Amino acid sequence: MGPDAMAASRPFQIIRGGLVLDVAAQTVGPADILLEGDEIRQIGAPGMAAPEDAAFISAEDRLIIPGLINSHTHGHGSLSKGLGDKWSLELLLNASPWTNGGFTLEDKRVAAQLNAAEMVLKGCTAAYDMYFEFPTATVEGIEAIGAGYQDLGVRVTLAPMMADMTLFRAIPGLMEALPEPHRARAAAMGAAPHTEHIAMCRQIMEAWSFDRTAVRPALGPTIPLHCTDDFLTGCRDLSNEYDLRIQMHLGESKVQAVSAHERYGESLTAHLQGLGVLSERFTGAHCVWLDDEDLCRMADQGATIAHNPGSNLRLGSGIAPARDMLEHGIAVGIGTDGSGSSDNQNMFEAMRAAAQVSRITKPDPQDWLGTWEVLEMGTTAGARVLGMDNLIGRILPGYKADLVFLDLGNVNFLPLNDAANQIVNCEDSSAVACVMIGGRMVLSEREFTEFDYAALRGKVADAAARIKETNWALRGRMEAMAGYVSQHCVGLVCQNHHVQRRLDQG
Repeated sequence: MGPDAMAASRPFQIIRGGLVLDVAAQTVGPADILLEGDEIRQIGAPGMAAPEDAAFISAEDRLIIPGLINSHTHGHGSLSKGLGDKWSLELLLNASPWTNGGFTLEDKRVAAQLNAAEMVLKGCTAAYDMYFEFPTATVEGIEAIGAGYQDLGVRVTLAPMMADMTLFRAIPGLMEALPEPHRARAAAMGAAPHTEHIAMCRQIMEAWSFDRTAVRPALGPTIPLHCTDDFLTGCRDLSNEYDLRIQMHLGESKVQAVSAHERYGESLTAHLQGLGVLSERFTGAHCVWLDDEDLCRMADQGATIAHNPGSNLRLGSGIAPARDMLEHGIAVGIGTDGSGSSDNQNMFEAMRAAAQVSRITKPDPQDWLGTWEVLEMGTTAGARVLGMDNLIGRILPGYKADLVFLDLGNVNFLPLNDAANQIVNCEDSSAVACVMIGGRMVLSEREFTEFDYAALRGKVADAAARIKETNWALRGRMEAMAGYVSQHCVGLVCQNHHVQRRLDQG
């Protein structure tokens, strides 16, 4: 299967012979798709009329689905997959200086390329990336990262991930819990001041050169506790001034939930609402430890949520109340999180995890997340999270031609009993045969059409080896502190809290 050699240069392309998944109508059936440029022009019955010069694409024995949309990832984490084992969120953050530090400008582009390449191979065509640069974001860095995604064709809402407080100052009592010399080392660690972050973000916005249908700017103040109120209100004002989306890790761990009440005397969500940060442009990532009042606040402000069930399990953070989020009318997308915390960028796995974990939080099967709900979260709702809901996430006239072709000869679809159920419950990305983004076939029969994947392998190996060597001593220092960090945080986790999201505390 595949387009002829001149397809990309022709104004029209016609896809014939495939089964087409319509998430909104909850149907799967044979249909032809006419493309004009980078958009879907018409969807019709097999054999529908098409311009005589339209390039022909055979979709025989293929199931065509919308490109999956990853609501939360970290591109820099592509180079640190598999580095940690029994890491909680706080242990992951303790390791961050040596897993995420020492990147050159080229490393940043390579990491973005690797993240994008994995997503394409696994049927994902767009993502919300909170990409970390230390000590703060840079114009050159954001340009390199955006270019890395463009090299693969993957659309991205790109938010520099920033904080003006370190982990050791963000969690109450943690600095004091460290013995010397670790306390002195932690005290010497500094994050860039909020004024520097805000000034740099303004420079980035003024210098933005990307087509916003391909690479869209956003803001990523990482975790409320890691950001001063001045920084948060500064991001709020930038969001209003430049019409920027904001994504934050919100209530990801119980440590965060308990610490919020100690510092603010209220929940993280209540504090953000008081600062005017919540809005229709705001996305909370994870939202595991939110209660009903918090969800009401999110819903009232039109905020969205990025649900990351695989990462929440991987880090032992707990099980987010996805059904409750939906019942409050909140748009909930699905994310993989970064490969440093979830080890892959497989949206099929993330959708399956979302469906499965919902089954151990509610006794009534009618309350579990069903196939079509999960597919909607992984496509249409994800587009809403990215701020691209009028562009992508649906196979519909006027939308971008971001399509994934699944091989119905793959064992995951033999026999083909229920295509939608099998996408969620059986598919592992091995059936992804071709991927089209904006009318361009970027992956054909599991081979990249324009991107040099073999060259990427060499660059990734070189970058990973160099970063490992650069950070070797730092790794030793941070690992020596890890036990104290874990002990203090376990103490916080064991405190009473009115929200329960872990099975060991039910």
